[in-house]
Amino acid sequence: MADKIRQSGFIMEQQADEDLLLIEAYGDGGFRLMERRVEGGVLVLPTGFYPMDAETLADLTPAHFSKIVDEAPRPEIVLVGTGAKMQLLPAAIREHLEAANIGYDIMDTGAAARTYNVLLMEQRRVACVLLPVD
Repeated sequence: MADKIRQSGFIMEQQADEDLLLIEAYGDGGFRLMERRVEGGVLVLPTGFYPMDAETLADLTPAHFSKIVDEAPRPEIVLVGTGAKMQLLPAAIREHLEAANIGYDIMDTGAAARTYNVLLMEQRRVACVLLPVD
């Protein structure tokens, strides 16, 4: 099942407030969302999650953010979890998000996952790109 999720992503339709797509756990090189294990990096939107082929900041490209830019309505903010510690985003990604008029905040992956959950529960339009931690 993890291989299938890694290749295609998972889209959900919220039926009630308790159906929010929350990040349930992180660590050991992946994440748990909707009771499913996702290995490696992941893009999380309130409407679905999408495994990414990026595991380090050096692997991230503007293309990893294309679903966010295409999302309607666009998120107010994108949280970027850069791994075990906060690191600066490459200029190409910053410029890509700024050109799309999308705010972003960078932090370590644990902080990004927790902040995403809180903002989602507050009914904010939020998205996150999370790099794995061990």
